[in-house]
Amino acid sequence: MFTGIVTAMGEVESRVPGPAVAALRIRSPWGDLEVGESVAVDGACLTVTRAEASGSFEADVSAETLSRTTLGERGPGDRVHLERALRAGDRLGGHLVTGHIDAVGTVAAAREAGGEARVLAVRVPERLLGELAPKGSVAVDGVSLTVNGVRESEFDVVVVPHTARATKLGALHAGDRVNVETDVLAKYVRRALGLSAEGGGVTEELLARAGFDAPPARAAGRAGRGRAGGRR
Repeated sequence: MFTGIVTAMGEVESRVPGPAVAALRIRSPWGDLEVGESVAVDGACLTVTRAEASGSFEADVSAETLSRTTLGERGPGDRVHLERALRAGDRLGGHLVTGHIDAVGTVAAAREAGGEARVLAVRVPERLLGELAPKGSVAVDGVSLTVNGVRESEFDVVVVPHTARATKLGALHAGDRVNVETDVLAKYVRRALGLSAEGGGVTEELLARAGFDAPPARAAGRAGRGRAGGRR
C-alpha cells in the first residue's frame, strides 16, 4: 500500500526482456532496500528482487504489467517516480494507493495556471469515469492528486508548483501517456452498489434491493393521498 507521495526520482539503468517477465534495473537514492519489499515505480507496485548498497535495485515486471502500464515504454535513462511502501504509523499524506494501475491515460491538454502551477486534462477509458468525482482522489504516475472536474472522456487535475518541480508532471505535454489508478474507495462503493465498470446507473429498483425507502417526494405523495382519502 502507498500514499501517492513520491519521495524520490529514480532512473532506469537497464531492462532485460524475457519470455514471461522483464528484469528492470533502477537507480534509487536508497541504500537500505531489501529483497521482497515493494516499491511503486511510476505508480506500479513492483517487488525488489535484488538490492545493492549503491541504491540500485532490480524488479521483475510481468508481460501483463508491461502491456497495461507505461513501464513497457521505459528504457535506460528514463526518469521514474519512486515511493516505498507505507509502514504502519506513517503519515498518510496523500490517499490510499494500491499500486495496481487501472489504465494508461493520455494527456489531452496541459496549460499553465500561474506561479508554476499547471492544469492537466487526462483522457481515460470510459469504464473509469464512474470512479472519478470532483474533489475525489486519483493517482497519476503514482502521484496523489485531487480531481477538479470530470467530463465525458477525461478528468482535470491541478499540479501545484512543488509537485511540478519535484515530479515529471511539470514537464508533461499533450499526447504523453501516464499510469492512472482511481481511488480504491470508489471501487468498493461501486461494487457495493452493484454497478459494473461497463456502465449501469443507480435506479429505484437497485435502491429498493439495497434496503432504501422510496424517494421522499414519492413517499410524501402517497402520504398526501392517504390523508385525502381519510377526509372523504
